[in-house]
Amino acid sequence: MKKRSDLQLPSVIKSTTPALEVLTTALGIPREILASDDEIQTAWDNLPRVLQRIPRQLRSPAVAKMCVAVASGLFDSAINYVWNASVTELRDKVHRFGLNVVQQLLDKSDFDEKALLDLKDAELLSLALQLNLITEDGFFFLDQCRDVRNTFSAAHPTASMLDDHEFIVFVNRCAKYALGNEQNPVGVDTQAFITAVKGKKFTKTQQTEWLERLYNTHEAQRGLLLATLHGIYCDPSSEEETRINALCLVEASLDLFTAKIKSELILRHQDYNAKGIEDRHAASQQFFERLNLMMLLSEAERHTIISNACSRLRSVHQGFDNFYNEPPFAERLFQLSTQGAIPDSAKDEFVMTVTMCAVGNPYGVSNAAFPYYERIIKNFSPAEIAKMLKLPESNTVVGQRIRSQASCKDYFMTAVSFLDHNSVPTKVKKEYTEWLKGDTVTP
Repeated sequence: MKKRSDLQLPSVIKSTTPALEVLTTALGIPREILASDDEIQTAWDNLPRVLQRIPRQLRSPAVAKMCVAVASGLFDSAINYVWNASVTELRDKVHRFGLNVVQQLLDKSDFDEKALLDLKDAELLSLALQLNLITEDGFFFLDQCRDVRNTFSAAHPTASMLDDHEFIVFVNRCAKYALGNEQNPVGVDTQAFITAVKGKKFTKTQQTEWLERLYNTHEAQRGLLLATLHGIYCDPSSEEETRINALCLVEASLDLFTAKIKSELILRHQDYNAKGIEDRHAASQQFFERLNLMMLLSEAERHTIISNACSRLRSVHQGFDNFYNEPPFAERLFQLSTQGAIPDSAKDEFVMTVTMCAVGNPYGVSNAAFPYYERIIKNFSPAEIAKMLKLPESNTVVGQRIRSQASCKDYFMTAVSFLDHNSVPTKVKKEYTEWLKGDTVTP
């Protein structure tokens, strides 16, 4: 059932149509130059429902003149009035977004009030789309309205006329996509944003304010700002407080990461590598790692990160006071292991390192680091489980410890108990069962 509009227009047809007949007769011109009585009545009856889309504060004098033109059968003038109202509102939206922000986005320092007024309608629509003030659908339909206005309105001589249905469609599109669309994100002043990030460490209130601005701006600028934060983090000259500010903002806005934004960040990261900017590339790796986005990196890079983390953990494990120094390195390897599958090329080193630290040395294990080893082992894949269960037979440090040290053997049995039996491959089921039962005999 058609919803009745709350907006009611006065009944004017009975008084206006006779006047149109008298006027055209007096001027000696055909009545047919104006819309027919039936078309005027149909358009007038449909107007309230369309006008209901337009917020009260946007029902400008141009909209009132449109209604008068409709009552007079002047559809060509009516579309001109509503189009002008739409253009005015789109300009106001750009103004509310912030001319200084538009300058930064367009890289045009001379984009001011006059430049905005001088924009052609087609240019204004393109800018509104770029700023996300209208949707792609809105751009498509409003651009069609622009063509209709240029071809059939009173703004230019025309031999054709719109009928009542075509007129209502035109007004409906303007009302829906230009006048009735309340989407108006506020642009972020890029320079002020960068200055704040590079200042002192954010207070909670300050961080919340910038996050709100980041969320309220449009997707195109949001992507630009997030890429800027990545660049600031990777800049060797950035102070630690600056990096913390950048990382905190990005971390709190991960749900805003679209495929396009992720792609842009990866391209920037790869560009550092291609240009041989090692310090920025290393910082960029850390950026992805700390945000739990390591899965976006290539397998070769993930191999390098995992391998380096394993090497550092082994070095600390085999060094002086290892029980005290291991925990942070064990924690980091655990965090890396949660960011997607371990590359096949790094699995041997990964499993060997975790197992070696988990079984410890003749003096025991690092109690503070052991919970991380437990969590890693519980998440071992079938391929990693198979590698782990073959270690006691291997000619490696961990294999030798398990075979020669009773405490290391006991810790290995404990580690085996952490494995999920449903993930144990058939080829190592025998070894798994023997270690669980404690039936394994080592030389």
